[in-house]
Amino acid sequence: MPKPYPTVFRDDVVRVARNREPGVTIEQIAKDLGVHPMTLAKWLRRADIDEGAKPGPSRTEAAQIRELTKRSRILEQDNEVLRRAAAYLSQANLPSESSTRPRSSPPLQGSL
Repeated sequence: MPKPYPTVFRDDVVRVARNREPGVTIEQIAKDLGVHPMTLAKWLRRADIDEGAKPGPSRTEAAQIRELTKRSRILEQDNEVLRRAAAYLSQANLPSESSTRPRSSPPLQGSL
């Protein structure tokens, strides 16, 4: 997987694309700056969302959602471990079948 472009570079490319002169296409700007046209289009959409021009979660909101989802998954795993441990320990503390039967006295060896 290629390394992501630095945020400063992305922001600069988006600014150049938005301030382009009439007749200059996104493809031309992308080619001049060494970025794939689809990547630039994605950056422009993301910038619109971050600025509130389009609906959707901003970068910070998306990062928070990812972090909360990760924490939720970890907590669910912890709960499952605790649930299994509680079930195991409750089974271990149950009296066994042999201990529920009355003990018989040992046979007598000879009489007194």
